Amino acid sequence: MKTQDRYLMFVQWSEEDRAYVGYCPDLFPWGGVCHGTTPPEAYTRLCEAVLDTVRSAEAQGLPLPPPRTRPMREVELAA
Repeated sequence: MKTQDRYLMFVQWSEEDRAYVGYCPDLFPWGGVCHGTTPPEAYTRLCEAVLDTVRSAEAQGLPLPPPRTRPMREVELAA
């Protein structure tokens, strides 16, 4: 698995920004890092930002934060 694939990334609509916003809480804890007019556009930009951050940190020998954030899943109760 590639390093960048270990981090949770998601896109969410923002009424305030009137755009889709990309998030990666472990690498960018301050909030959204990119916008797009469609979810795929925002996600593509988010993936580029995460990859750039990972590559820059690795090139400089800087540690990356551990991937801690995990998506919540709905629990299906057994019948």
